[in-house]
Amino acid sequence: MTAPPAAFVKRRLDAPPGFFEVEAAGLRWLAVPGGVPVAPPLEFTATSMTTPHLDTVPPTGAAADEFGRLLAVTHAAGARWYGVPPDGWDTDGFIGTIELPHSLRPLDTWGAFYANLRLRPYLRTAYDVGTIDGAHLKVFERLCHKLEAGAYDDPAERPSRLHGDLWSGNVVWCADGVHLIDPAAHGGHRETDLAMLALFGMPQVERVLRAYDEAHPLADGWRERVDLHRLHPLLTHVVMFGAAYVPRALAVAHHY
Repeated sequence: MTAPPAAFVKRRLDAPPGFFEVEAAGLRWLAVPGGVPVAPPLEFTATSMTTPHLDTVPPTGAAADEFGRLLAVTHAAGARWYGVPPDGWDTDGFIGTIELPHSLRPLDTWGAFYANLRLRPYLRTAYDVGTIDGAHLKVFERLCHKLEAGAYDDPAERPSRLHGDLWSGNVVWCADGVHLIDPAAHGGHRETDLAMLALFGMPQVERVLRAYDEAHPLADGWRERVDLHRLHPLLTHVVMFGAAYVPRALAVAHHY
């Protein structure tokens, strides 16, 4: 297949079934009027996806401010429930190279969703292969029980439309503003996307966060919950890359 001019083709010859299809569904779902632009899927196959080529420029403060405001609009488009997959997809998705569980029935509380679909699946995998042991698992399970009991739920928050893997590498700074790529899109808590932004470092992140908070004010204490929302990506790294990420993940679980 010949790519259109000025296009970018991402290939993965060993892609599991649905890998690029769910990514395309996520990009379409995130293409909210007035929200952050995405790199739209032009076409996809079982082993590749084509999007427009994005010419990058250095990040600026003005672009960061605009990104924060637009991300608030994307999130506010909402989702039917926590864990819901993007429209047009009805099974699990992927984050990086591993599976991302979705919920096909309504989940009313974020804590139950986060414990059962964002922490325990990866804890189970890490335990089964010996990356974490029983003592580690007890620490994480204590936090899961607190989450299920509603310790971090906020009834005022409704499920948001999340990118789901919003680290700096998936934020592309262009002349006409930020564009998003490579989502793991689902319904979740908006603090999760914001926490992910700076997990591995992102330029101008404080301006992004300030502009977002001005456009869609965050609940009191949100900065104290940042690491809680980062525990899921840390556990995915435990599964993908091994024990080097265990101490940081344990420190987060102990804290909460």
